[in-house]
Amino acid sequence: MKIGILVCGHAIDEVAKTHGDYGDWFVTLLAGNGFTFEIYNVVDMEFPTGIGAADGWLLTGSRHGAYEDHAFIPPLEDFVREAYAASVPMVGVCFGHQLIAQALGGKVEKYKDGWAVGRQEYIFDDHGDVALNAWHQDQVKELPDGARVIAGNDFCKYAGLVYGDLIYTVQPHPEFTNPVMAEYIKLRRDPDVYDEAMMDHAAENTKRPNDDALLAREIAAFFRQPREAQNG
Repeated sequence: MKIGILVCGHAIDEVAKTHGDYGDWFVTLLAGNGFTFEIYNVVDMEFPTGIGAADGWLLTGSRHGAYEDHAFIPPLEDFVREAYAASVPMVGVCFGHQLIAQALGGKVEKYKDGWAVGRQEYIFDDHGDVALNAWHQDQVKELPDGARVIAGNDFCKYAGLVYGDLIYTVQPHPEFTNPVMAEYIKLRRDPDVYDEAMMDHAAENTKRPNDDALLAREIAAFFRQPREAQNG
């Protein structure tokens, strides 16, 4: 099965030099599941030829807001709607989670209570407590038609969504390893943006294990599940 990775932003240079870019992290996360991958830097207006260029699509995170005015966002929303209408499966993570919801009629906005940075715990259907790294202030605040909530916590009510058997999205970052998170925390510290105590706590939590492997299995199982013939 071929997975097309739609890269919606890039890692900061210092991190990319050591750990690679967003697309690389998802290839590593999903390795060993029999997938092949092709990476498209849609943030740079590098789009696939069409929704049939892969068997499934994965939308990454981004430093941009889904509601902001960037050239790549309207065609990416069109791509999401076309893939959904054609029953081509999609996964979205962080920005991808938000962009898919927005494209299908939901609402994304900045959360009034600030940021979630570092290890967070969510209640997932069928799994209970699941710990994953996160870095976001934007959230899905209104669900589109057809979305069902599968994960959340007190800070982020709609942290995981499914749309039938066609879309699986999560707000946290299973692809963010603890070494990546530690580098981001070190490089992004800014008391005008992030509370210092929160950043200290996040840095300390990079020593604790996360449930990335569980989410990798969930995403792989989602892509591999049998579906009716696609129209793409």
